[in-house]
Amino acid sequence: MGICGYLAVPGKCLVVLGLKLLFLVPAGVPARSGDSVLKDNITVRQGDSAVLKCNVDSKVSRVAWLNRTTILFAGSEKWSLDPRVILMENTAVTEYSIEIQNVDVHDEGPYVCSILTNKKPKSTKVHLIVQVPARITNISKDIAVNEGSNVNLMCLAVGRPEANIIWKHHSPRGTHKFVTEGEHLELTAITKEQSGSYECIASNDISSPDVRTVQVAVNYPPFISKARSTGTPVGQKGVLQCEASAVPRADFEWYKEDRRLFNGLNGVKIENQGKQSMLVFFNVSEEDYGNYTCVAMNTMGITNASIILYGPGAMHDVNGAAVLPRFSACLLLTETLLYLLKF
Repeated sequence: MGICGYLAVPGKCLVVLGLKLLFLVPAGVPARSGDSVLKDNITVRQGDSAVLKCNVDSKVSRVAWLNRTTILFAGSEKWSLDPRVILMENTAVTEYSIEIQNVDVHDEGPYVCSILTNKKPKSTKVHLIVQVPARITNISKDIAVNEGSNVNLMCLAVGRPEANIIWKHHSPRGTHKFVTEGEHLELTAITKEQSGSYECIASNDISSPDVRTVQVAVNYPPFISKARSTGTPVGQKGVLQCEASAVPRADFEWYKEDRRLFNGLNGVKIENQGKQSMLVFFNVSEEDYGNYTCVAMNTMGITNASIILYGPGAMHDVNGAAVLPRFSACLLLTETLLYLLKF
């Protein structure tokens, strides 16, 4: 857009050339000694206000503020159409300052205060630098993968200066661990221990970091973490417990030898709560003693453990270690196939 397109007052287009000749040092021509003063850069954050100061004295006959080829103010008269640019009511007669409100990136660049003193032009140059807080613009969505898969997470951010990105892993156990730095996070052959939330933190020290999170769920087959044998006298209530970790959550089945047990039949009750299953005997009899098998299964696989219900004085594994059950491998294979067919 030409200079005339920026003028707030019609009919002043012809005056612009006169002002440029009067105030400005031509582009590409070095200023004479004493004609130009280069001030320090002014750095402001996006959204803040920037004050550009220019020192003048009583000998000044004309003064103006320019941005590149655009005249912002000529004396007290505003030429800019931008409502954010205002002439400050300076308390000192030796100061001619303007304010740019709600500064944005496109405001960055050189500004010149042109002064005419005794028909000799001088100028003060200011370079405005706009800083932008780091902001995340794109990040991977929450995902669920099978254990052993490769995972690639992405987090893109903008900012001035350039945003620095780091990843932190928050595991389901509540531990926090720094993972890596950079836009992309690659997890090769992911394990269940690597499930949880991955926090992308973008920062450039301009403001508080921008933080967003990706949830990573890792599917894995069940493994039984608790299966203890129990001793209970005849006539008492007995409970066998089986605990299995799995994603998705495991389904449970109970067997005595090769016979599957069902809830409410033969004086037993099966209670499933989260990752735990309990086989409850309301009134233990001699026939209840023996080897039981807890089977845990999900879409990823199937596993089992043997648990013994024994009476007082009976021989048992005091450590609760799994004892190889008299559990038909053929029956276990059949149950596995039937379970997986449901999906």
